Amino acid sequence: MNISTSTQSQETKVCKPSLIGFSRKDLSDIAVDMGQEPFKGLQLFKWIYDKGSRDFDSMTDLPQGFRNKLITAYSLKRPTIKNEYISEDGTCKWLTSFEDGQQAETVMIPEGDRITLCISSQVGCTLTCKFCYTGTQRLVRNLSAGEIVGQVLVAKEQINNCVYKNLKEKKMISNIVFMGMGEPLYNFDNIKKSVEIIKDKNGIAFSHKKITLSTSGIIPQIKKCGEEIGLNLAISLHSPEDAIRTQIMPINKKYPIKELIKACKIYTQVSNTKLVTFEYVMLKNLNDSDEDAKKTCKIS
Repeated sequence: MNISTSTQSQETKVCKPSLIGFSRKDLSDIAVDMGQEPFKGLQLFKWIYDKGSRDFDSMTDLPQGFRNKLITAYSLKRPTIKNEYISEDGTCKWLTSFEDGQQAETVMIPEGDRITLCISSQVGCTLTCKFCYTGTQRLVRNLSAGEIVGQVLVAKEQINNCVYKNLKEKKMISNIVFMGMGEPLYNFDNIKKSVEIIKDKNGIAFSHKKITLSTSGIIPQIKKCGEEIGLNLAISLHSPEDAIRTQIMPINKKYPIKELIKACKIYTQVSNTKLVTFEYVMLKNLNDSDEDAKKTCKIS
């Protein structure tokens, strides 16, 4: 009988969804479904993203009955840090673990008064860029909006324990870059929702002017990104010549430089930003000559 009871208990155990990754509208809808006024969803949103609450009982301005229903149906689970690596310059690299056991990297880089957070959008990657270790791994899955936003919440908590341990004043993240593992534009919908949450003035309240999306150049999604998300755009270029860029980044065979530049020009017309940044890693005897530099300056 004891064995049977134990088995039944395991079978009936349900994993409650985390509210990390729910937008302000999502939470207002949940509040209404639980018999509350919509503004209770806004209060819930503030507790999760502004105050960083980890439990429903701490949300003292919400009715006890509402909190009890939330406790029954949902959790506030967020990613956890599996391993932490700190370099001499204060850069922190975290191996971030998600609920299903999959892992991705999150990196925090201090530079003067600026602190840049690089967050992942996928576990693994389909691209095989020669300069990127992630390209040697298979794509496992896209990260959810909650797993993306969760990286930001974890970083906000860790920032004063990691980068500036010897300083008394508190530091804040100044820039966010979708530049970790994966190609962000291959996870468009979750990137879009995570940015909506990160920008919301009632929560994390991060300006779109301080958020950059780095892409290998997925042309069909670039215009859509400008129209629907409107972040700063960074293009992983690495060569002014198609033949060399294709060696470095095989995706160039599908989306060559000339077409990529056209897409960038369109992006500045339809988005909130007029600036596109080009990233360039110099690889010895491949793309590092003076002539490469001159040709890169003339790309148009």
